[in-house]
Amino acid sequence: MKGQGEILKVGTNEMELVDFRIFKREGDEIYEGIYGVNVAKVREIIRFPKLTELPGVPSFVEGIFDLRGVVIPVVNLAKWMGVESSEEMDRNARVIIAEFNNILIGFVVHEAKRIRRINWKDIEPASFVSSQGGLDGSKITGVTRIEDDSVLLILDLEGVVQELGLFQPSSGTLEDGKYHFTGHVLLLDDSSTARRIIKEALVQMGFDVLEATNGEQGLAVLEELYTKYGADISSKLRLIASDIEMPLMDGFHFAAKVKSDNRFKMIPIVFNSSISDHFSEIRGKEAGGEAYLVKFDSNLFYDEVARVVRAHIE
Repeated sequence: MKGQGEILKVGTNEMELVDFRIFKREGDEIYEGIYGVNVAKVREIIRFPKLTELPGVPSFVEGIFDLRGVVIPVVNLAKWMGVESSEEMDRNARVIIAEFNNILIGFVVHEAKRIRRINWKDIEPASFVSSQGGLDGSKITGVTRIEDDSVLLILDLEGVVQELGLFQPSSGTLEDGKYHFTGHVLLLDDSSTARRIIKEALVQMGFDVLEATNGEQGLAVLEELYTKYGADISSKLRLIASDIEMPLMDGFHFAAKVKSDNRFKMIPIVFNSSISDHFSEIRGKEAGGEAYLVKFDSNLFYDEVARVVRAHIE
């Protein structure tokens, strides 16, 4: 499945995603929700497996199963989103095996439809979404229109990872005095969950953190900083930490623009993404990144950020 995305080149601002459906029951009516997940995160799609239930886990975790020697937790996306489905829908479901932060997770979906190629500029931020049929708008990172005026929603699946405890909090892991820096860091990430965790780590290191939710906002922040600092911007802005998957402009396209601008090209960029495939790491280097990190190993994050910033200062 991952090989499908390998034809995408750095700077194209495009992604490929798996279009899947979640059906909602309201009385006698069935409504179809249209969602997507990045192909780069998908290992395979399987029939609903036989599961072993786990005590003491959130209600949206259906259980675990063994996939060729790897134990995988299975998350029911309908339950996670608070969408009422039915046992019949779930029995006929498929499970998307996705990789986040080097960990495999199964996501129960009612139907997997097709692979779509979409330009990030056609994906709008979900800030205007308060709810979609009862769906918490904070669980959505982007929306895009498809055929028949339908709307496809991109879920903040990093929120699932965090709720499962797979994002390790950074507090308490930084040795006092080991790293202490000054200056700004520009942080780009469309996930409020990831932004909060990464910002906390950067603040612990002494940085003043400026935030953006996509590449277009990131470029606007850079313009504001240049207006303020002029040619001294590279001594004030120590680092750019960027996610890859963001609406309007993705991290690779953003980095390509930064590195092609003489005003900003000396500012180091570290990619920090939940996509853990080797191809994305290669694309990150091609886009001009000094490091590619997978969310969220806090100790590795501290070490790599410190290494990159110190090399820039020297």
